[in-house]
Amino acid sequence: MDLGRVQQAAVECFAARGFAATGIRELGAAAGINSATLYHYTGSKEDLLVRIMRSCLEAMIDSGSAAVRRSAEPTIQLGAIVASHVGFTATNPLTSRVAEHEMRALGTENRRAMQRLRDEYEALFSLVVERGLRVGDFATDDATMARLALMEMGTGVAHWFRADGRLTLAEVQGYFVNMACKILSADHTLLDGVDYIGKPAVLGSEPAPHSTGVHAYSSRTPDRKEEMCND
Repeated sequence: MDLGRVQQAAVECFAARGFAATGIRELGAAAGINSATLYHYTGSKEDLLVRIMRSCLEAMIDSGSAAVRRSAEPTIQLGAIVASHVGFTATNPLTSRVAEHEMRALGTENRRAMQRLRDEYEALFSLVVERGLRVGDFATDDATMARLALMEMGTGVAHWFRADGRLTLAEVQGYFVNMACKILSADHTLLDGVDYIGKPAVLGSEPAPHSTGVHAYSSRTPDRKEEMCND
């Protein structure tokens, strides 16, 4: 059985309807298999969600860590991790949304485990911001609020970015990096001529854009898989 296809179907359903409102039968129908087979290979619905979330959060940690390792200079680290965050969420919008919003659906132990991964990812941003403040490259009245602003504005890209839209992903990343530098009063010119944008990973759980129109949420007609999620 293609577990990647099952995860993609689950992400489509969870993003369209929500974890709590999606049943095993709906997941099986969306994946093209019966619910007994689905349960045999993936376990419970929560097990499937945890697997999707873990893969997403671990990939974000890997991407963020690689971004920070690109340079010892705080401003370059800032540009790299913001570009990484924006690129990842734009490339994996539905999986990112599920990982962000369905933490509340998990049982206590699973929620704690996923929260530890999320905390590890957020700590990368804290590391960059605090180091930049310490060496005098950044300035802000509240480091925590600055970190939250950087992360939240990047996460929001999952709701509106279109691969065929007015701006390319690299251009969007560049705009967000520029805004990040303004938030922290960093010298954006230090990024001139620096290759700080890496290629974002495409998760196996992320549905293909052409199959669901994942970059346009508000004005599209649901495809058959989404209709099955809402039957």
